[in-house]
Amino acid sequence: MNKISTFNTAAEFLQHAQARLEVDEAENSLILGVCLRLKNQPDPPARRICLKTIEDEHGLALAAMMDPPHNLSIIGHAFDLDCSIGILVGELKSEEWAVPGILAPAPIARMFAEKWAEKSNIAFHLSGHQHLFELRQPPMPASAGQAHLRPANEQELGLIAGWVYAFNFEIFKSGDVAEARQIAEQRICDEDVFVWEDGGQPVSMAMKNRPTRRSIAISYVYTPPEQRGKGYATACVGELSRQLLNSGWEFCTLFVDVNNLPAYRAYQKIGYQLVCDYEEYHFDPA
Repeated sequence: MNKISTFNTAAEFLQHAQARLEVDEAENSLILGVCLRLKNQPDPPARRICLKTIEDEHGLALAAMMDPPHNLSIIGHAFDLDCSIGILVGELKSEEWAVPGILAPAPIARMFAEKWAEKSNIAFHLSGHQHLFELRQPPMPASAGQAHLRPANEQELGLIAGWVYAFNFEIFKSGDVAEARQIAEQRICDEDVFVWEDGGQPVSMAMKNRPTRRSIAISYVYTPPEQRGKGYATACVGELSRQLLNSGWEFCTLFVDVNNLPAYRAYQKIGYQLVCDYEEYHFDPA
């Protein structure tokens, strides 16, 4: 017998599912990290966020989260995946959720996309294929001469906002200037943004993001085109990872596009290891 539960807040969702999700904390770090952020920085009550679990006789089968307008995210280890995803699709349709896309471990993402498209009579396409990596051992410090990692400062807001916009446009093929500035301003204020500086000039950036109980993610890794090919991103991510692990985090995670071979090789060189495949599908308008 499958049981589906709906939660009004991230705090309720985490109280119910956090311990079970932390059994595979690296693989589930995306949903855990986002929900912990929502719990600690709650949005206005009028905001509608989708938070659901499905349980079967073996325990937690699926957990789903969607913070519109972002994609739905699902994780799970259902014994009968086909049945559990079918139940989730029916529940979302009955509640009239608009699902723009799905981001999940590969088998789950594909199965949900097929069932949702069939139920909605729409088409879907693969829009992203990423590998989730983890790092548990601090890498050796980079031999960088005078180059070093440091936190970004308020005077660099314009620069960081421009890099956030360029990152979004390069990765997601779209960007919003106002949103990029808002992200940069908040992340600089929270001391989450780090730049790799060489010769007194910022040449690359990375951010710490989505902390969970034992892990923290690295995201928004960006080097402007004119500075690429010099190892700056590798040095930036390596040093930030080293500092985070030495400060007490058990492991770091990051996503990398499977088609970005330079980044793929760079992270492996640092010591990152594959956790699982994630796929992203977008649904075409009817």
